[in-house]
Amino acid sequence: MLFFKHKMKVKDSGILQDFCECHCHLLPGVDDGVKKTKETLAILQLWEEAGVSQVWLTPHIMEDMPNQTDKLRERFDKLKKEYEGNIRLALASENMMDKLFDKRMEDNQLLPLGRTGEFLLVETSYVSPPMRMEEILYKVRAKGFKPVLAHPERYRYMTMDDFIHWKEKNVLFQLNMPSLTGMYGDSAKKNAKMLLKHGLYDFCGTDTHTLRSADFFLNYKIKKKTIQALQKLSENNNIFKS
Repeated sequence: MLFFKHKMKVKDSGILQDFCECHCHLLPGVDDGVKKTKETLAILQLWEEAGVSQVWLTPHIMEDMPNQTDKLRERFDKLKKEYEGNIRLALASENMMDKLFDKRMEDNQLLPLGRTGEFLLVETSYVSPPMRMEEILYKVRAKGFKPVLAHPERYRYMTMDDFIHWKEKNVLFQLNMPSLTGMYGDSAKKNAKMLLKHGLYDFCGTDTHTLRSADFFLNYKIKKKTIQALQKLSENNNIFKS
């Protein structure tokens, strides 16, 4: 079927078959993502139908959303009791590299990603980098983590030189697949296509915040060439499976 169709809906493309989602905001009521458990369960049902096998829930930890890891674990345990589907659920966090990041790392108030806990999903402001970004990422690695930069295509201050610089510093890149649909604007879409073309991404996720955005992405039609590129990239996510 893929051979004959120039475009296919994401949910029918095979991209999400046995997929391990590494970035989403489905833990209800803790950040700017899903607010109610009912919505979380509806999204998980759609994803299960599309073939997703595991989901890492990655709520924000940042100054504006000062989540504590013990509270996030409590909320996660409650969700697991309410979810009756077949997708394996796991908990990590998306960590803003703000002025409190060092303190949170010292206090172990960050939730690593992956079955061995060796990856740390980090982000920056969309408009400017942290003043000490180089130092912060050095400390992340010194702590034993491999930094995974969430959605680099969305950082408006970054140029191709910046992307190459951080790749040379062994920073891993995670694509927000919906960036390729234009969900985050033309600039993010252009950057995503460029980074994908040059093979600079290591992992991919959806960064889903709402049922509406999940439904939009699943029903978006993408080109066969993009499907093939994403299928190869999505295989890298298997390293996160537990």
